[in-house]
Amino acid sequence: MGKPIDLRSPYANGPDRHSKTARDALQSLWRGLNMPDEAMDVVELTGAEPVFPSSFAVGTAAQASMAAAALAAAEIWHLRGGTRQRVSINMLHAAQECRSYFTLDGIETDVHDKITGVYRCGDGGWVRIHANFAHHRDGALALLGCPTGPETTREMVERALSTRSALDVEQQAAEAGLVVTAMRTFDEWDRHPQGLAVAGQPVLTVTRMGEADPRPLPKYSQEARPLKDIRVLDLTRIIAGPVCGRALAAYGADVMLVNSPHLPNIETIAETSRGKLSVHADLETADGRIALANLLRSAHIFVQGYRPGALQSVGFGPQDVARIRPGIVYVSLSAYGDSGPWAQRRGFDSLVQTATGFNHAEAQAAGIDRPKPLPMQILDHASGYLMAFGAQVALARQATEGGSWHVCVSLAQTARWLRSLGRVADGLQCPMPPIESYLETTPSGFGQLTAVRHAAQFSLTPARWTRPSVPPGTNPTVWPFN
Repeated sequence: MGKPIDLRSPYANGPDRHSKTARDALQSLWRGLNMPDEAMDVVELTGAEPVFPSSFAVGTAAQASMAAAALAAAEIWHLRGGTRQRVSINMLHAAQECRSYFTLDGIETDVHDKITGVYRCGDGGWVRIHANFAHHRDGALALLGCPTGPETTREMVERALSTRSALDVEQQAAEAGLVVTAMRTFDEWDRHPQGLAVAGQPVLTVTRMGEADPRPLPKYSQEARPLKDIRVLDLTRIIAGPVCGRALAAYGADVMLVNSPHLPNIETIAETSRGKLSVHADLETADGRIALANLLRSAHIFVQGYRPGALQSVGFGPQDVARIRPGIVYVSLSAYGDSGPWAQRRGFDSLVQTATGFNHAEAQAAGIDRPKPLPMQILDHASGYLMAFGAQVALARQATEGGSWHVCVSLAQTARWLRSLGRVADGLQCPMPPIESYLETTPSGFGQLTAVRHAAQFSLTPARWTRPSVPPGTNPTVWPFN
């Protein structure tokens, strides 16, 4: 990698070198789903790149994806009878919200396991191991022949990888259902069968998957937020999916987070659960499936982030849910999309960054010889807002056209979209800005929660979270009376 590349050179990044403004990016998303052009007249986007230290337009991605979700909420408000209201978003504020920063009782939590990170392999390649969940960590260590106890060190992992090929480790991990990826360049990813599969897909899809009568949205009341009385089942974990539910909650929806009592979560759940109810339902049991089906019968939106096919195996795939609740909006998140050889692979933001070329490109721009991550998990956060955007577009279509709808977003599709936004010359020279002025402190079921307040501002219906975040299983598995 060596010397930093000049991002202003016409040979630096091929087609990626031309940057787009956030308004360009938003307009492309908006028109891509045939939303009304007149709504673009009421959105105000302030700020400019760079806002964070990166050669990629991470601020643009944060602002444009959040603006799409917020503007769709304002359009729902208009569809319910309200006048069009102004929506404004500052780029730096949007980027700060995408940092997943929070403290509990004044203490910042480190969610990363010591084994998580990048390692050089014996063939000179690099792999990234995701070990923040114990079963992923222990599985990766066992694969490498390392002990799985607390005495394991990074040096042990480095020695185990020093005789192995990066691509071989990646393949063996995938076959074992683990989360390890090899670092690729953009060119290598673009030639990869999964890169080719993703290249043929738009950034998100909204498709009609069945027939159902329209369910007109309730008429607005002056003091209500746009999604009042809209019920959302949130079957997601980690960051991207929970960000979708958190955004919908900020815009007034009743969002119910549904966790399995047997699956682990990370501490970030305290921050991403703002505004949500939180229940347990074990879908491996008849009682759990019955409880979820009962909730589903009066839901409007069903959001899930499980590996493709996982929920179908327990009776809650897209077509299953549409049969139980005709007219549902079903939102699916995956790591690598729903077609191609990697469609079934597990993945997280950091791994997709590594596999699709971002860690190599950022390192090349910085002139360093080891993978360099983006300054925040922008693939997760932008995907979350794109999910919220698609969910609301589908909700509007259901109310006017009828039908059941399926929204699909993947981290790899979002990665391709981020590339399309271009590069930021001298972006890596930008210092990481202070976050304090964007924080708010509220009580939660986890302790005093300090986190970034929502960046999207509405002129008539201010976004806010009216429910504190609470631990999984706090609430009963019934919808509240409003």
